Formats: sequence, structure tokens, C-alpha cells
Amino acid sequence: MLKNPTVPTRADLFDLQVNGFAGVDFQQIGLAPAALDRALHALRARHTTILCTLMTDGVEAMVAKLQRIEAMRRDNPCGDVIAGYHLEGPYMLPDPGYHGAHPPEHMKRPDIAEFDQLWRASGENIRLITLAPEWPGSVEFIRHVVARGVRVAIGHSKADDRAIDEAAAAGLTLCTHLGNGVPIQLHRHDNIIQRLLARDELTAVFIPDGIHVPPGVLRNFVRAKPADLVLFTTDCMAAAGAPPGRFQVGRLEVVVGADGVVREPGRENFAGSALTMDAAWANVQRFLDWSPGEALAACGNRVRAALGLPLAD
Repeated sequence: MLKNPTVPTRADLFDLQVNGFAGVDFQQIGLAPAALDRALHALRARHTTILCTLMTDGVEAMVAKLQRIEAMRRDNPCGDVIAGYHLEGPYMLPDPGYHGAHPPEHMKRPDIAEFDQLWRASGENIRLITLAPEWPGSVEFIRHVVARGVRVAIGHSKADDRAIDEAAAAGLTLCTHLGNGVPIQLHRHDNIIQRLLARDELTAVFIPDGIHVPPGVLRNFVRAKPADLVLFTTDCMAAAGAPPGRFQVGRLEVVVGADGVVREPGRENFAGSALTMDAAWANVQRFLDWSPGEALAACGNRVRAALGLPLAD
């Protein structure tokens, strides 16, 4: 039990989707040790342990990134800030509106042999993979990765109920940034958001920045789920923990203004967030009228439990 559940202390917070931090983009294949060190120290200062998240890219590039980050993490005194890796792709939907900031040319059906390459490159530390279960071969793929202790989430997907049923039976347990990774316009009833909100067998993960999901919508979404099946993440990129400016997210250059919104220049759609997990914890209290302890559970130990990781003391 936490001695004081109202104030996060070292490593109380856990963020399962961090693409970069403190001006550092984890998507760069030439990520330098000093840059990773800066990001890890900044995360530790905010009492946050993470899954280092890699976005969709060519599989060979993702293998190289995992090998590099894992080698640097092992040699870094703050390396335990990274509890493992989250692969958001490449096995997601490339359709317009669903691929988001991910390069659609690299999005594809799941491949077990490719995953095994990625698994070895990570030092067997992949903890979560997000995919679109409507792809052929998804059931076999989910069974394969779950057997290695990896959790599977649905995201950037428009799967129908049958595909969700089959994926859940195979081991799918989570929904990545529910309410996002979808087109602006959807059928008012028959859409992936409604289908996933109705699934009490799946844990929903939301981005509580007030931007990706407006506060009133977040309240409605959270009310649709059992309270113990709600988690929060930032889906943050290099702008988190850094002042406004221009940043990289893989091959994209993005701009973050005083409003904290991450956008590609000249476009209105989002490309990740600048949210930090301590700010997410505060927003959950403010947006949902949750107690500090309730918010901390959904931003900390309940995330660890959903990933099968040891709880914080």
C-alpha cells in the first residue's frame, strides 16, 4: 500500500504508451545514449515508469530500434524507468482515418516470424502490442504472443463483433486510446467506439488530456465501463516535458503551440500528445471527480496489473 495515496512518489505512475519525452523522440533509429538518458531522468523526476512505445515502421527498422534502446537501457542507471516495450503497429489498419500518424505503407497483416525477430531484439521485453484484429491470421498471432506473456490491445481498427469475439477468445484484453485512431465521421451507432465500450471483457485505455477526448465525452466513456476496467495513458511524444516548439515523431515534423496540441504543420489532426502522466493523474481527478487515490490506481498499479507486471510498493 502507498503511504500517502494522494501524492505520487517515485515510480508510482505507470504510462503504457510513451513515444518520446523531454524533447527526445524514441522513434529515431540513431537515438543517442545521452538523449535517452535525458528522457529517462525527466520521467523519473515525474515519478513515471513506462513502456517505451515504438510506432509503425518497417520491421527491420523496428528491430534495429529495439536492439539499440534495449542495449542503452541496460547500461543506464535509470534504465528501470523502461519496464518494457509497447509495439503500436505495424499490424494495424492502413485505411484513411484509421492509420492516424502511422505510415500506412508499413501497416500489414500480423506475422509470427516477424514478431519473433522483434521479441529477440527487445531482449524478450515486449509487454504490449496493439493490432487490428480484422487482419487474417490475427487469432493465431494473438495466441502466439500471449503465450510469451505479451498483452494484446485493439487499436487503429474497425473490427466487427465477430473479429473482436475471436480476438478476445484468443487473448485480446485491452483497447488502445479508445475514442481515437478513428475517422472524424463514423456511423452514429455501428462503429468501433461503441462496439468496444460495450465489451466488459476488455479494459479501456483513455488519453485524459482534454484534447484527444473532450472532458464531457471522457465522462460518458468512463461511465460505460466498469471502473476497474478503466486505465489512462498519455500517448505522449517528444513534446511532453518540453516547452512548445517543433519536434520529430519518426519521420514527421510536428509543432506544439501554447495550447499543448501536437499537430503536423498546416493540419488540424493530432499526432500524439504533450501530456505527462502526473498531469494526466491531475486531469482524471478534475474531469471525472475521482479521488486522488482512485486516479492514482488507474494511472499506476492497475496499469501494471493489466500488463502482468509487479505492483509498486
